[in-house]
Amino acid sequence: MPDPAASLSVFLETFGCQMNVLDSQLVRSQLLGLGYRFIDDWRRADVILYNTCSVREHAEQKVTSRLGWVGLHKRNKPGVVVGVIGCMAEREGEGIVRKYPQIDVLCGPGELDKLPMLIDNAVRTTSGGKVQAALQGNAHRRSSTLAAAEDELELLDLARSFSPDEHQGSAYVRITRGCNKFCTYCVVPRTRGAEVHRPPDHIVDECRHLVDSGVVEITLLGQTVNHYHYDHGAAVILGGVQQPQIGAVVSAKGIRGTSSRVTTFADLLRRIHDEVPGLQRLRFVTSFPRDFGDDILHVIRDCPRICRYLHLPVQSGSDRILKLMNRDYAVAQYTDLIDRARDILPGVLIASDLICGFPTETEDDHRMTMALMERARFKNCYVFKYSPRPGTTAHERMTDDVSEADKRRRNNELLALQSMISAEIHQQCVGRTVRVFVESISRKTRKRRNAADPSVELTWEKPEEIAQLSGRTDGDLIVMFDGDESLIGSIVDVEIDKAAPLTLFGRQTTRVCT
Repeated sequence: MPDPAASLSVFLETFGCQMNVLDSQLVRSQLLGLGYRFIDDWRRADVILYNTCSVREHAEQKVTSRLGWVGLHKRNKPGVVVGVIGCMAEREGEGIVRKYPQIDVLCGPGELDKLPMLIDNAVRTTSGGKVQAALQGNAHRRSSTLAAAEDELELLDLARSFSPDEHQGSAYVRITRGCNKFCTYCVVPRTRGAEVHRPPDHIVDECRHLVDSGVVEITLLGQTVNHYHYDHGAAVILGGVQQPQIGAVVSAKGIRGTSSRVTTFADLLRRIHDEVPGLQRLRFVTSFPRDFGDDILHVIRDCPRICRYLHLPVQSGSDRILKLMNRDYAVAQYTDLIDRARDILPGVLIASDLICGFPTETEDDHRMTMALMERARFKNCYVFKYSPRPGTTAHERMTDDVSEADKRRRNNELLALQSMISAEIHQQCVGRTVRVFVESISRKTRKRRNAADPSVELTWEKPEEIAQLSGRTDGDLIVMFDGDESLIGSIVDVEIDKAAPLTLFGRQTTRVCT
C-alpha cells in the first residue's frame, strides 16, 4: 500500500448503529496510521467520508442531504474525494453514483480493510469519472470456514490503535459480523453478509490491550451476539494466525454441526471476565431472543463485573406479525425468557425494540404490542415506524398498507406507554446510590457553552466551572449530575434525588475507580 502523497485531511461522519460507530473508529485508526489527519470541518477536508447503515430510512436520508451539499462544494473544490462507506454503499452499489456523480469512493462494511487503497487511488487518479469501489455483492453469502478466512477484514480489528487519546474509558469490541436471521424487514444479511465469528483469543487479547490503555468499560458487539461460537476443531490457520469462521446453526439448546471443542458466547463472557481482571464493566448488544440460553444468564449471575442489562428486541407483541417478520419465536417464548432472566438475575434491566405499522398490522395487533409492553416492563424501548427497505422480503412481497397517520398514532401511543413505565422504574431509584460510568458532559452543558460568546469577558470570579455530566448505571439507566470533567471515563457513586421518564438526576458521593 503506497503512502498518501501528502498528509491529507479527512472528515468522517457516522450515522446509525453501534456497529457503524465501531467501523468508523477502526477506519479512523487505520487512516491515522497511514498519515492522514482528521478534522471536524468538512469544508476544509481533502477527503469526505460518510458511513451509514441501511436499517432505517432516516439515516440514509441524512447522507443524501449531505451529498447534495458536498456536490455544490465540489464545484469549487474539484479535487476533494467524496466517499460513501458502510451498509448504504453495499445496498445501493455503484448505481448510487448515477444519482450522485460527486461520489468517488464506495466501500461496503465487509471490505473496509481496502478503504485506504480506494482513497489513495481516488486521490492519485487524474482521468476522473471512475468510482473506486469495493463491494461484496452476491459473493457475501459465503458458505464455508475457508471462505470466511479469505476475507481480510479481521486485520482491521487486529490492527486497531489502543491509544488512550482515542477513547474516554469506553470501547466497543466486535465479536461477530453479519447475520443469518433474514427477518423480512431487515437488510443487514444483504449488506453485512453471513455470520462470521472471530477467534476468541483475538477478542480476549483486544479487550486486554484496551484495558491496558485505560478502558474501563467494554461493549461486545454483534448483530446477534448470543449466537457467538467458535468451533476449534474447524479452525483455519493462515500465516500463523487463527482465522474467523462462518457460524453454524445455533439454538438455546446448543450448537449443531460442530465438534465438541466449542467456545460459546457464555464461555467467551466468562473468559473475558476472568482473564481481564482490570476491566470494570462488560456489556453486550444485541441478543436474539429465541436463542438466548440459561448458560448466559448463569455466567452473568456468577461474574459481578458483567452488567445486569439485556437488550432483547421483540419487534411486536402479535404472534401473527412476528411470523410475518420471520422472527421465529412467539410472544410466550419471549415472555418466558424475560421471566427466566428476572428469576436468575434479580434486578436485571431489559430494553427492547418495536416496529409499529408493519404490513397488515391491525388495531388488535397494536393492542397486543401494548399489552406486551405492560407485561415486560422494559426500562426503555426503541420504537420505530415501519419503512420499507429495498432488498428485503417485506419490500418485495408485502404491501405497505398501514397509513402514515396510523403509524404515527401507534408510534406515539407506544412511546407514551413506555414513558410511563420508564418513569415508574426510574422513580424506584430515588434515594438509592448507583454506580455510574461517566461518559461525557451533558447536552445542556454543551449547548450552554456553544451559545456563550467567547469574546465577552466574565466580570465575576469563577475559578472552575462545574459541568453537568452524563453517564450510565450498570443497568444502562442514564444519570445526570454536577461534577468536574476529569471524572469522564471513570466510575463514581451517585445518590439519586430526582427522576424523569428518560433520565435520573443525583449528586456524586464517591469516586470508585479511574
